[in-house]
Amino acid sequence: MKEHKIFVRDLKVNYKTFGLPAQSGPPAEAGEGRPMLIFPGWRSNSERWVKVAEILAQNNIRVIVPDLPGFGKSEEPKTAWSIDDYVEWAREFTELVPELKDSFYLLGHSFGGTLAAKFTIKYNQKVSRLFLVSASSIRIKTPSKKAAYNFSRIVKLFYFIPYYELFRKFIYKYVIRKSDYAYVSGIMRDIYLKVIADDLSHKINFIKVPTILIWGDKDDLTPIEHANIMTSKIPGSKLVVIPGAKHNLNIMIPDVLAQKVLENL
Repeated sequence: MKEHKIFVRDLKVNYKTFGLPAQSGPPAEAGEGRPMLIFPGWRSNSERWVKVAEILAQNNIRVIVPDLPGFGKSEEPKTAWSIDDYVEWAREFTELVPELKDSFYLLGHSFGGTLAAKFTIKYNQKVSRLFLVSASSIRIKTPSKKAAYNFSRIVKLFYFIPYYELFRKFIYKYVIRKSDYAYVSGIMRDIYLKVIADDLSHKINFIKVPTILIWGDKDDLTPIEHANIMTSKIPGSKLVVIPGAKHNLNIMIPDVLAQKVLENL
């Protein structure tokens, strides 16, 4: 493993590489020598993908994992980015990293899955195979989510009270739950609100590359129902379900996740 620093869109970005660079000429076997770019999820970073990346690298995959802007050791954006801004950041990143100038495998987890999906829609010629892992790419407005949204609007009315930030974090963590809003501040809070407003339900059918969705059937953040909907919309896609697994597959079962990826190269 090696760690690197580069500037992308005027931001200092940290990323890790695993495995040996591809040799010249065609790969000897399917997948051998081809690079794989991994986009971590929200509040995640390259460090949390080390185990998965090491297993992939042992199987002749050159793995590149950046800390997305605002996370890990990478700088925060200076303005409130949308997913589209992250897509253009990713395009420039792939143009600056030598291994990614040609086509590559692309894997995205959770928020990183939304980024990977939208990147692939716009720059499909860069992606030879797409892996969406517990991707938060569609937004289903369930009654509980609507109630949480309405409650959050009420919470904002109390901005003037002493210790409002502690009050807000308590509400989001113990009452609303299942939200990263309580853990972000400054520009990242504005970015978070833009990110969760982006729904790819009517766009993911434009993904035209071979796509593998990998999901845990006990995922309580991006339920398996989301995976079923996405699989039905992405032409020729395949869903791989891991029994008993939850959302953070890279942390809980990195060996199983890596094996599912390798089986579908």
